[in-house]
Amino acid sequence: MRLEDMPLARQIDHVFRQLETELTDAVAGTVTIQIRNNMIGKYGVRHHPIECINGRFLEKERGLTVQQVNEFRRMAVESLRMKRNWTHGEILFDFAVRRNREWTASVQYESNYNTANWMFRYQPKPSESSNQLA
Repeated sequence: MRLEDMPLARQIDHVFRQLETELTDAVAGTVTIQIRNNMIGKYGVRHHPIECINGRFLEKERGLTVQQVNEFRRMAVESLRMKRNWTHGEILFDFAVRRNREWTASVQYESNYNTANWMFRYQPKPSESSNQLA
């Protein structure tokens, strides 16, 4: 079965399975998934491989375990229940492993990844902006 033939939840599951080796032992970062027409186009992980406190590099601590990566994957699939009525955009899953080995994650949705450029597309002329204030 091709990725584009799968429901979005199965696509998210597939993405996290593809990223499992990269997520295992990652201490903190973001999984980014871009969606167009309810199909995943691009995805990847941005993570923090080095930690430094007061100018000193810390020894690399163990990050996410395989079990935690599986829990993260299930959380990502479940989070799709909050996605409503949009087919284009981006989902960001931030994660971090705390010093006590607990992990946290959060989800951020952007319903259309082109909206970040909207404020740069229309630049009112100085005369237009002054007319609006009057």
